[in-house]
Amino acid sequence: MDECWINLNGLKVRYLESGKGKKNHILFIHGLGSAADRWMKIPDTLPSNFHSIAIDLPGFGETDKPSNLEYTIEQFRQFVISFLKEVSISNEKFTLIGHSLGGYIAAEIAIQNQNLVKELVLIDSSGMLNRPTPILEEYLDAAMNPTQDNVRKAFEKMVADPSRVPTLLVDGFIRRINMPNAKHAFESTLAYSTSTQIGLDRLRLIKIPTLILWGVHDKVIPLEHSGFFKDTIHDSQLEIIDDAGHAPFAEKPDQVSEILKNFLI
Repeated sequence: MDECWINLNGLKVRYLESGKGKKNHILFIHGLGSAADRWMKIPDTLPSNFHSIAIDLPGFGETDKPSNLEYTIEQFRQFVISFLKEVSISNEKFTLIGHSLGGYIAAEIAIQNQNLVKELVLIDSSGMLNRPTPILEEYLDAAMNPTQDNVRKAFEKMVADPSRVPTLLVDGFIRRINMPNAKHAFESTLAYSTSTQIGLDRLRLIKIPTLILWGVHDKVIPLEHSGFFKDTIHDSQLEIIDDAGHAPFAEKPDQVSEILKNFLI
């Protein structure tokens, strides 16, 4: 994927893109404390007729992190819609793929902007938490006081096999969380996203084909949360990924890529 930059409402925004000019648009939205790079090679494994974009949300990755921004799901939703207009695909339907926090944002877009969304993929999605889970609290502690040791320990609890946490992931997180205002963005986003919920009544408003993916060993947002989405969204299917934790697309990329291709084709 190619690295790209735009200025959007005063924010310098980074995103990764491949397949520009193709008509099948897919937007990838990352999770808390993450960035577009976390999707690794997943976008490039999709069929060649797809146009894939992975964004760095405000406050995360290399995108600006303003201290005066309200890091709410609604603000992120509005940002994504404005971003799509800026890159000239807002008049065409697109597929949304969101992980964790990105799943919460993607679900809100599917509810409020359903006319724009062709298909929805929710991967270990937040949106139904009423408090931080213990692993999220440990993640927050690591973000506020980032060291090689405590960041690695937090990440190792998010995966099925601790050996799957590369040093590059730890180093990248520490570098980004030490950027100006990054800790504020992280803490504010976590506080909001774990104290608000989409709600079952609003989930029922999603009327588009929806794929739900979940790592069976997810300790960040436990597997039982998948039932909220599967049992409530009418046109949905659930795929549980064995031997995977909170980010199955990173732990089992080949398996997840195959599931995505079967769903999208």
